Amino acid sequence: MELLAPAKINLFLYVTGRRPDGYHELCSLMCAVAIYDRLVLRMGGARSTVACHGCDLPLDGTNLALGAVTVFNAALAAETQRRPEQVAIRLDKKIPVGAGLGGGSSDAAAVLKGLNAYHGHPFDEGRLCALALVLGADVPFFIRGRPALVTGIGERIRPYAGLPAMDVVIVYPGFGLSTAAVFKNLNLALTKSKKKLRYFPFNNGSFSATHHLHNDLEAGVGEHFTVLADIKERLCRLGAMGAAMTGSGSAVFGLFANAADASKAKDVLEQQPGWQVFATRLLT
Repeated sequence: MELLAPAKINLFLYVTGRRPDGYHELCSLMCAVAIYDRLVLRMGGARSTVACHGCDLPLDGTNLALGAVTVFNAALAAETQRRPEQVAIRLDKKIPVGAGLGGGSSDAAAVLKGLNAYHGHPFDEGRLCALALVLGADVPFFIRGRPALVTGIGERIRPYAGLPAMDVVIVYPGFGLSTAAVFKNLNLALTKSKKKLRYFPFNNGSFSATHHLHNDLEAGVGEHFTVLADIKERLCRLGAMGAAMTGSGSAVFGLFANAADASKAKDVLEQQPGWQVFATRLLT
């Protein structure tokens, strides 16, 4: 079984609070983009395994794709009459790691959906989302895969149909960022004063690339702020309608009106040593 797992960007991301258990609550407009990891699943064997090409990821139970097998098989055994099978996963990694592009979460969601199809769809989308949340806050978004306003810790997903077709340039600056470290660095008090009502117009389908891109987590990137700010500035100089960091970084994206402008910007930016640059599109 061959699966494709897309990356995502956060068109805006607001930190709206912190729960007693330490998790941060967010409000984010998320959209998948056409950059894909490729996974091949082979059923059977004595135990589940994962092998990765193009990355240096853990290959034990902390790997989200392998964790998805464990979570799915446990639910299958407990809730249905179907017999779980072990799975060998081969992962061809194209989405940069530690970039805020959701690659690991997307891989996990792809495995959950793939196994669900293989076993005859024992779980509906809602149950798959519940299983996905066990693995991580971004995983339920990838189960649905459509543009969405995501709130809470990722468990509340409302489809959003107001995104126009846009091209995207994504710059990975050659280093990853730890999500935990970014949240630790974030001074929530600084963002609380801006508890910004700017995302409410999205209920009316009025997304604007020039006005609504925002990410509270940019305040938590510490010593890397200057580099990421420079990428944003360069994207805008090259014709982007707006630019922002995605997720907890380190990738930065710019939205472009057409593929030709995006391609020209990519050609310029990829001359920077150490940067990985993608010209792609929103999956609306």
